[in-house]
Parts: sequence; structure tokens; C-alpha cells
Amino acid sequence: MRSRNKYRKPAALGCIVWSRLSMSSVVCCLMLCLVMLQLYSIVRQKDKIGGIRLYTRHRILLQELEAVEEESIQIPPPRGRRSPRAAKRRPKRPTTLIDEFLNENSQLRNVFFPDEKTAIDPKGAGNDTYYYKPASIWLDTEGNPIQAHGGGVLYDDRSDTYYWYGEYKDGPTYHSHKDGLARVDIIGVGCYSSQDLWTWKNEGLVLAAEEKDETHDLHKSNVLERPKVIYNERTGKYVMWMHIDDANYTKAAVGIAISDYPTGPFDYLYSKRPHGFESRDMTIFKDDNGVAYAIYSSEDNSELHIGPLTNDYLDVTNEMRRIMIGQHREAPALFKHDRTYYMVTSGCTGWAPNEVLIHAAESIMGPWETMGNPCIGGNKMFRLTTFFSQGTFVIPLPGLPGFFIFMADRWNPPDLRDSRYVWLPLVVGGAADMPFEYSFGFPPWSRVSIYWHRKWKLPDEWRG
Repeated sequence: MRSRNKYRKPAALGCIVWSRLSMSSVVCCLMLCLVMLQLYSIVRQKDKIGGIRLYTRHRILLQELEAVEEESIQIPPPRGRRSPRAAKRRPKRPTTLIDEFLNENSQLRNVFFPDEKTAIDPKGAGNDTYYYKPASIWLDTEGNPIQAHGGGVLYDDRSDTYYWYGEYKDGPTYHSHKDGLARVDIIGVGCYSSQDLWTWKNEGLVLAAEEKDETHDLHKSNVLERPKVIYNERTGKYVMWMHIDDANYTKAAVGIAISDYPTGPFDYLYSKRPHGFESRDMTIFKDDNGVAYAIYSSEDNSELHIGPLTNDYLDVTNEMRRIMIGQHREAPALFKHDRTYYMVTSGCTGWAPNEVLIHAAESIMGPWETMGNPCIGGNKMFRLTTFFSQGTFVIPLPGLPGFFIFMADRWNPPDLRDSRYVWLPLVVGGAADMPFEYSFGFPPWSRVSIYWHRKWKLPDEWRG
């Protein structure tokens, strides 16, 4: 006969307790799921409302930018009268707007290069605060004209600040020889800082010319153009690339300088011909994965070359592609949107303005396809001359997907220090207008548009 353990609990009681605990757990889980579903519903509703607001805000902004502004500029009658004998001997070619633009004595001079009355002045803008006014004099926070030509903008997330680097041309314009281009001696690379892309503080020369050593690349008699700066996370260095040349444009090289700080000073390292080829108008582009690329005009400006930089950004690798062969394009400026690479280029006409073209590619190394002229507004001559300017850089605008700022220079050959800045809204969106260059299909990427405005501004909430 088996003895019963008097300390053993009845099995039925354990089952009842377990059953009650299980029911409590189930109820708690259900309540938790209901709470989570409610929270998810609230978050989704907020996201939906936020998305609607963002979409609405973008549509309103796009409508404002797409309001095409036309320009009607009448060419004035010529001053003085030609004698009948001279008119019979050589019929005079009709004067064009480009002729008027290049003529420093033109009656339209004030149209192309407005005087101080329309200047962008952070200290006294009044109702024009935050408005960009293309080709107007642009003053820094000290009231002096900004000197950052052919430049580019770096956003430094360590200081939450934008830095604008460019050629400091505050010197006399002259010709080194009879057939030479107008030039200004090298003074250096200017740097300006801003947190709103409108109010710019002068940070001084971050790379200065060499005054005495005539063999130095930066000797004042040489050429320094189109400086661009990117940051290298691996080395903690700010790296500047620029076009280095002699007065006759026969050196055709790139120059490299580095600094520990965005405001310099930058230490000049050396110059070279990348991949062993001539390099004139150039830029650098840093991709999302941290790989940087050099893009430069080569082979007498008849084509562009593109290739990745080394990990420290101080040289090119052996990989290189020749693109836009025989198209004679210069002044490249790259940007990326929605996994597509875009490039802005100009023709090769010296200081004279010409037609901008947009190119696109699914891979930065190509193949690149030409999409056409993106300019909208002004008039036909404005569009055929990139609004009488030449592109230099494209600034992304975080928080405004598909919106960028197209940076360009309106060169003033008789007085290069008084060259102006043309900043305009660039929008990526909509179907492309032109088919592929060598097929009948239309490309998968979006249309790119640069809109002309006499004055415009970014939305207030972007600066907030």
C-alpha cells in the first residue's frame, strides 16, 4: 500500500492556478497589443498629416518657382552715325545682346551689372531679407562685396555651417599679352561662412598667393581657378582641389591643399596632371559612400575625364573614364538625386556666356546621356547664355527633396573683380524632355529645370 505525501499539493489546484495565470498573461498581451496598435495608428496619422503638409508645402514652393519670369530687353540704337561710304563698304552686323553684354561701354551695362542700389546687403535688406537677386552686388556681413568666384559650398556638419570657397579676385584686370584672356593676379582662395546660405561672414584668405618665389604654383603671375573643398572622415582633413595653370594655360594641372579646419589655413601640397592628362576646368564630388571623384576638362577641352580619388583624397587612382568625347564641355558641376547622377556643363567660349547642358547617368563612371538645356524663363537669349552666366556648383538643400541651388558666375571681363553671382532654384522632377542621344527611348530619370527669377528666396521654415 502506497503512502501519500501529505506535503504534496493537489494536481487540480496547480492546474487552476496555472490556468488563471495563463488567462492573465493573455489578457495583458491583448491589452498591450491594443495599446501598440493605437500608438501605431496615432503615429501613422501624424506621419500622414506631416506627409500631406510636406507635399503641400513643396507644391506651393514649386508653383512659386515655376512662375516663369520673362525678360524683354531692347537693344538701343547705335551711338553716332556711320558714313554712307562706310556702310556701303562693309555692312554692319546686327548687334546682339551678347555684344552688348561684352561691351563695357554699352548703354545696357546697368541691366547686366546692376549698381549698388539693388545690392544684397545683410545689414540693411529690410523687406528684401533672405532674397537672392541674381547678378546684383552681394555684400558680406562687413559690407564688402563677396569675393568667391568659380567656387563651391561645403556643408560642415561638425559646426552646422556652410562654407563658400572661391577665387578672390579683388585686384586689377589686365591682359598678360595681346591675345591673352583678361586676368587678375592670384590673390588666393577666399572663404565665407553662413548658416542660412544668404548671410555670409568673411573668414579671410584660407590659401594665399606666393609673392616672391616665381617657380611656385601659387605665384601671383600664375592661374588658380575653381577651388572646391570636401571633408575626409578617415583622416579628419579638409581637402581642397583647384585648377592650377600658368598665364598661357599650358600647365593644365590640378593643385591639392589640406587643412585641419574649414577656415584654414590650407597647406599647399603639390600639382599634377591627373592620369597624365591635361586638366583645366575641374570639380570634385563626394558620393554618399564617402568615395570622392575628380572631374576635369581635358584634351584641349574636347572631352571630360572622371575617376575616383584615393582614400585620403590627395590623389587620383588609376581608374579613369573619358566622357562627352568631342563635345567641348567645361565647368562641370555634379549633384545626385534619387540614385541618379546629374552634371551641369557649359560650352568653351572663354569669358563669354554660352548654353548650359544637363547630363545624367545611373553610374557616376558613365555612360552619361545629354538631357538638354534646363533653363526656363528670361527670354531666348537668356536661356542660350545660361542667364549670361557660367555654372560652378550645385548646392543640395536638406529637407527639400528635389530642390537645389544652381551657383553660377556672371563674368565681367573688363573688371573681373566686379563679376557677379547668379544663384537660381534648380528643381528635379517630372519626365525628361529629350530622348536618349543614340536611341528612340526616353530616359528613366527626371527632368531638371533651372528657373530665372529677378529675386527669390528659400522657404522660411527651411532656415528655421
